[in-house]
Amino acid sequence: MTQPDTSNAAASLLDLAASLDAADPLGAHLDAFAEAPGVHAYLDGNSLGRPLRDVPERLAQFAREDWGTRLIRSWDEQWMALPMELGDRIGRVALGAAAGQTVVADSTSVLIYKLLRAALAHEPSRTEIVMERGNFPTDRFLVEGVAAETGATIRWIDPDPVHGVQLADVVAVLSERTAVVSLSHVDYRSGALADMPAITAAAHATGALMMWDLCHSAGVVPMQLDEWGVDLAVGCTYKYLNGGPGSPAFAYLRHSLQGVLRQPIQGWWSAADIFAMGPEYVPASDIRQLLSGTPPVTSMLAMQGMLDLIEQATIDAVREKSQALTDLAIRAHDEVLAPLGVRLLSPRVAAARGGHVTIGHPDFRAVTQRLWADGIIPDFRFPDGIRLGLSPLSTSYAETVRGVLAVREALQSHG
Repeated sequence: MTQPDTSNAAASLLDLAASLDAADPLGAHLDAFAEAPGVHAYLDGNSLGRPLRDVPERLAQFAREDWGTRLIRSWDEQWMALPMELGDRIGRVALGAAAGQTVVADSTSVLIYKLLRAALAHEPSRTEIVMERGNFPTDRFLVEGVAAETGATIRWIDPDPVHGVQLADVVAVLSERTAVVSLSHVDYRSGALADMPAITAAAHATGALMMWDLCHSAGVVPMQLDEWGVDLAVGCTYKYLNGGPGSPAFAYLRHSLQGVLRQPIQGWWSAADIFAMGPEYVPASDIRQLLSGTPPVTSMLAMQGMLDLIEQATIDAVREKSQALTDLAIRAHDEVLAPLGVRLLSPRVAAARGGHVTIGHPDFRAVTQRLWADGIIPDFRFPDGIRLGLSPLSTSYAETVRGVLAVREALQSHG
């Protein structure tokens, strides 16, 4: 079968990318990230953000001074307050959350479990959890586990796979039995962006609590958790916050629910008097109540530099470039990949998607292996999707086009 000639389109796309990079107000931030020898296009920032150049020295200084010299004194001097202080920074920079409502601790899975159990126990007469059937496995598995432990019922939503959960999907399953609605702000597959304020308001209208998974939106999509009345939220820090593999998650719990909800993992760090070592557990009444064990201080280091960058750039400017990058990726898809039978699996409207674009083709599993070998790094999602994760502060327009053109070349070679 004759392959379509897309060489002119490819040249035009490269020229367009060059002009966009030249005019990019955030372009100077590209140099803040460590080089990756052999990688020609990194399109997986929505799974694991790239490290900043100063991370090795930041870690070395920590080992030399904060840990190596100050030793246990650093707990009193800085580490005890770090989960709350870093949480406040994330809330201010990325979440639209006032101080005292966000804390860094544990993994995403553990924090989702804590908040789900706390929300479900809030009103015993409410015994239903709303969850999307195609949500990320962690979210689904945890909801199933919590339901099995408590006897709760899951009300599943089956939305359009490209456009994600819509307000009408949620309203259709809400009732006076709904305890908590737990959804992802950005769909991990298609990148579809849920209407957080409208869905939150709908949950509240029936008396339910609203919980959001922010893993694919924190650091790339502006939000206003306080203004929109969000009750609970959890997000990771190794994607657009560039905290490194396994960096701890964060949890948001609005002020009015602190001291009201009670999380189930009653470790000493959430006790009202952490050093009382008393005979019984009395929980803290502030955001510290979501902690359990000793915080992972070392794993909180790398993300701090990325928070500096986002604060300098502003989350609104990051979002503007994110939309421009994904628009360019979709244009490149239309011009050089669609003629090869590649499907667009993300919303076309920029306001309706987060920071990544997904494309589909039956040969993409093999194509992804070829791309990785050639230093082009997107990621594959079952059954036949490639995600182009474009982290705005570390990804150029030229890199985006190079990645799409490499998909074209690998697909043509495979065919």
